[in-house]
Amino acid sequence: MSRGSSSNERARLHWRCRRGMLELDVLLQNFLQRGYERLDPGERVWFERLLEYPDPLLIEYLMGRLVPTDGDAARVIDKIRHTAGH
Repeated sequence: MSRGSSSNERARLHWRCRRGMLELDVLLQNFLQRGYERLDPGERVWFERLLEYPDPLLIEYLMGRLVPTDGDAARVIDKIRHTAGH
């Protein structure tokens, strides 16, 4: 990926991480800055899929109150939680 497209991708993800809940904003923005680069291509796809989830469900996953039934989603959630120190 070229530097320009990588920069555009990062900017797009930055805006997608902005949510209606401050807690989600903090968790997702922190992960984008500190953990996203360590994801493999398949995990990056799942990260983007997670951004499509409604805020109430996503916060339940990230707080550990619910566990996604899909193993790939659960792995990415775990990585986000680990980056946040949960």
